[in-house]
Amino acid sequence: MKVIGLTGGIASGKSTVSKYLKELGAIVIDADIVARKIVEKGQPALEEIVCYFGKEVLNIDGTLNRKYLGDIVFSDLEKLNALNKITHSRIIEKIKEKIQKYKYSNNLEALFIDAALLIEMKMYVLTSEVWLVTVDKETQLKRLMIRDKLTLEEANQRIGSQMSFEEKKEYSDVILDNSKDFNYLKNQVEDLYKSIFGGA
Repeated sequence: MKVIGLTGGIASGKSTVSKYLKELGAIVIDADIVARKIVEKGQPALEEIVCYFGKEVLNIDGTLNRKYLGDIVFSDLEKLNALNKITHSRIIEKIKEKIQKYKYSNNLEALFIDAALLIEMKMYVLTSEVWLVTVDKETQLKRLMIRDKLTLEEANQRIGSQMSFEEKKEYSDVILDNSKDFNYLKNQVEDLYKSIFGGA
């Protein structure tokens, strides 16, 4: 079974590719969903986060206030690293478990790991190849500001906290260009999908 890593910078369109792959029938392990589950109420990771950042990061119902925590860590590299240390190893273990489950319970030709930090977290070692969704900086900024209701400064700060596309390309086998419209991106995904699954 081929394991394909799908990654991209913030607001690059990675989630759009992931959604379309699911529509085509692909199995996609979403690292963001895994990350949400490991910080649910009662989970050890949430307890560690509260211990480090304080109870201010919790909502009234005791769940994690992801936006509040995001505002903290995206403006402080030391705190971002602390959060990553708490969550990354747990995320990787859960994803490994899911890969094994699919490997032994389904006759799959391939599955995808959708992860924004696939390269930074060295999850590419779990994959057969890596697909990178790229976009030009101007489009990326516009999309991010609209999507997350950020100022230009805030959007630049979030983009700057991630590995650049040029660095990510060194780890990537396939480059998907999302600087044009959806049909342009869709055609690239379809061609790649057919090359793996035939006409399926």
